[in-house]
Amino acid sequence: MSPRLTPHSTEHPNTPRQLVARRCPFTLHRQAFDEGTKHMRKLVVGSLVTLDGVMQAPGGRDEDRDGGFQHGGWLVPYFDEKFLGIMTEWTKRAGAFLLGRKTYEIFAASWPKSTDPADDIAEALNSRPKYVASRTLAKVTWNNSHLLKGNIAEEVAKLKVTEGGEIQVHGSSALLQTLLKHNLIDTLRIWQFPVVVGNGKRLFGEEAIPCSFRLVDTQETAAGAVLHVYERAGGLTYGEVDVGQEPRLFDSDAAHE
Repeated sequence: MSPRLTPHSTEHPNTPRQLVARRCPFTLHRQAFDEGTKHMRKLVVGSLVTLDGVMQAPGGRDEDRDGGFQHGGWLVPYFDEKFLGIMTEWTKRAGAFLLGRKTYEIFAASWPKSTDPADDIAEALNSRPKYVASRTLAKVTWNNSHLLKGNIAEEVAKLKVTEGGEIQVHGSSALLQTLLKHNLIDTLRIWQFPVVVGNGKRLFGEEAIPCSFRLVDTQETAAGAVLHVYERAGGLTYGEVDVGQEPRLFDSDAAHE
């Protein structure tokens, strides 16, 4: 969100359960599931991307000029009431927010200025817990903000086994690469807009682990933006097909033999 726009049976070694187990007893985590006293919080990523997968600076020319990016504000012509409504309802569901340093600084400089009690997005962002992943910040001052230091993947994995609603990630392109690399994302909410910008920060980097998602919802706006909502499904299934033959499917282990 821009501040300007109100393997089948084998568990990956970097899943939240495995990351937490390095520092926390596995039996305690398993007991939380069995007793029903806690649940694994969903980590939900919301991303605004171009057709060529760029997520950089959707909401303004000077929002993020890293790398000499000159196409800031590419989303704005497609902003409409349906887009705002869907974004508002989604943001209201957040139990907490997880942000990278740059996105946090942009949000913290903008959203506290909105004091309208009817602004549901501002109310959620200004009041609910915000966890900030940063190697450089010494402190965070926006209301109810908490700084995450050290091994970010392990810190996020521990957050996922605490009490509360879904943890939402907005923007935060660098942080997303860490989350993708360590298999921490449960849901992707990807808004795709009918523009191509050619260069810029992309949602999926080269270190994202191979995995699959299932489509659970799709919506579109009159302006041409399309929302795809995906839930994590597991590892990849591969296949082969020859002319006149039925397709053959096999799992990732067989694919790499």
